[in-house]
Amino acid sequence: MNWFENWFGSPFYKILYQNRDEQEAQEFVENLLDYLKPPCGCDMLDIACGEGRFAKQLAEHDFDVVGIDISHPAIEIAKAYEDDKLHFYVQDMRFPFYINYFDFAFNFFTSFGYFKHNRDHKLAARSFAAALKQDGILVIDYLNYEYVKQHMNAEQTIQRGSYTFMVKKSIVRKHIIKHISFTDADKKHREFTESVAGFTLADFVSMFEEAGMALMSTFGDYKLNTYKEAESPRMIMIFKKK
Repeated sequence: MNWFENWFGSPFYKILYQNRDEQEAQEFVENLLDYLKPPCGCDMLDIACGEGRFAKQLAEHDFDVVGIDISHPAIEIAKAYEDDKLHFYVQDMRFPFYINYFDFAFNFFTSFGYFKHNRDHKLAARSFAAALKQDGILVIDYLNYEYVKQHMNAEQTIQRGSYTFMVKKSIVRKHIIKHISFTDADKKHREFTESVAGFTLADFVSMFEEAGMALMSTFGDYKLNTYKEAESPRMIMIFKKK
């Protein structure tokens, strides 16, 4: 099993990351919509949607939204939100889904760069492009590798209720590795690993140009401020299908 299937499908993932800033995430989506100005009723795809929080927010703006994710447990939870405007499916992002169908596609919160081999990332890029109509827009929200290298905390102890998570971070072959260890409620020692490729903006441009996408603009944070390689915490890229 891939690390992301094992870890994201675990109940401990939600315990560790329970303090994420939901308001900031919601404001980010509103900022994006204000910038993109998508027409009412257009078709949108949320790629790697998890339990559907962003897809649900998009659908509340009267867009027709589909969310896909490789995690069966996450999609089961997301399906509780389904209605005429919102649907969820289990789907591996590397494989085509609804060809030439969507006006907009989104990949939020560093939900890319998870694979061991670059050919899989290229497959995913082609799949993203294939899902869009001509002139369709793709938004990718990714970590900024240069910023992460400068600000990485190598070791951290995080307390979540009765759980004490030991988190160690390193960079190995241009992948950001996060090793997570803790003892569960049954006194069983558990370990999980996250691995995300340290793609630069140039890497994304090359990969997605090969897939038939052109970079239109880049922002450096959730308020859509200008991207600066050494200073911006995020790398938010907007591509257009050629």
